[in-house]
Amino acid sequence: MPQRFNILRAYAKKQHPPNIPSAIYFSHTETTLTIFDAFPKSFFHFLILPRRTSSVSIFDLANLPTLLRKDKFKARETLLGLNSESLRLRAKIEEEMQVRFGFKWDVWIGFHAVPSMEHIHLHVISADLCGKAMRTKKHYNSFSPKSGFFIPLADVLSLFDAAPSYYDTMSEFKKSQYEPKLKEDFVCFHCDLPQRNFPILKAHLLSEFQQLRKQAQRQQERAVDSTGIQGPNKRKREGEDDTSSMSQGPQAKKCQLDEDRPRESQNSIMDLD
Repeated sequence: MPQRFNILRAYAKKQHPPNIPSAIYFSHTETTLTIFDAFPKSFFHFLILPRRTSSVSIFDLANLPTLLRKDKFKARETLLGLNSESLRLRAKIEEEMQVRFGFKWDVWIGFHAVPSMEHIHLHVISADLCGKAMRTKKHYNSFSPKSGFFIPLADVLSLFDAAPSYYDTMSEFKKSQYEPKLKEDFVCFHCDLPQRNFPILKAHLLSEFQQLRKQAQRQQERAVDSTGIQGPNKRKREGEDDTSSMSQGPQAKKCQLDEDRPRESQNSIMDLD
């Protein structure tokens, strides 16, 4: 089995997570580890991993169906721990969005129905899909809410309140049901318009993001006009950050990793200039 397939498990087993390379490690608790996705598909893209505990075996954390087939109480406890950490992380991301882009937008929190790597990993990803590592149809459809391959954590948690038969069926996440979704045609998750090919889709997504940003700026300006109080983002004119910096992702901040970021980066959310 390729080493890359098991790398997340290796990280989760670390007794001292800060020993993980600083370009990967973000933070940890007693039960979770938060790292940068090494190939970010959006401007902000993290993974939260459950760590080995006395109550859950590392092998029970191989993937979501494996965990859900085990003790339901322990499975729910594990997922609630991931949820708590994801909410804290989302708040940090939103702060960084405001600093870097002048507004905040949605953050998706969920799992791939069929993961490509061993060990459960929760994606916390900004809803733009404009990351530098977004390169293929499979990449896009694995996160687009239109395809159904990306399973929100809230949907998984709702299974614990469902009838046992429904829980058993839905928690299987069968490859035969989900993998065809990766081959679906390109459809913009913002406007539902079909896109002919991937380069056109990429340009369209960036345009949609720019429109969201301009709309947020106009709302801020209207708020300033009505109150007479100038907020911190009023000083930025529309388009002040060039599109090339957006297409590369927020390399200057702690909320992203790609191949261009210095390996000696530090672990403060503001220190990646």
